[in-house]
Amino acid sequence: MFLAAEQRRVQIAEIAEFFRISKDHLAKVVQRLAQVGLIRSIRGVGGGLELARPADSISLLDVIEPIEGSLHLLDCVAIDDVCVIQPGCRLKTILSEAEQLQRDYFAKFTIADVVKPGASLVQLTDTA
Repeated sequence: MFLAAEQRRVQIAEIAEFFRISKDHLAKVVQRLAQVGLIRSIRGVGGGLELARPADSISLLDVIEPIEGSLHLLDCVAIDDVCVIQPGCRLKTILSEAEQLQRDYFAKFTIADVVKPGASLVQLTDTA
């Protein structure tokens, strides 16, 4: 979201500071997103992070799956013989359908739907 809003190369430290998160954790997320081709990491003078594709071509599913994994609610949806009742259990089918609905829903929305490219992100603060 930050990269889409800024539309420029930014440093990990800048993103971490904005969201008040660990630079080390963010570096791991950045590395994974770069591995799957969603962001580019440019080294050297003038380097930094940028989106590898336009924000309107990156679905939320494109971002969520590499970070969160399969989105399986229970292991039995993807793995056979993990539960003694699995052979006759109908919950697996229901969960599988729910997961597909979730995947389809996330695939419908892009980063550009979440934040308008070039828009300014506003830091949220406690008003209490």
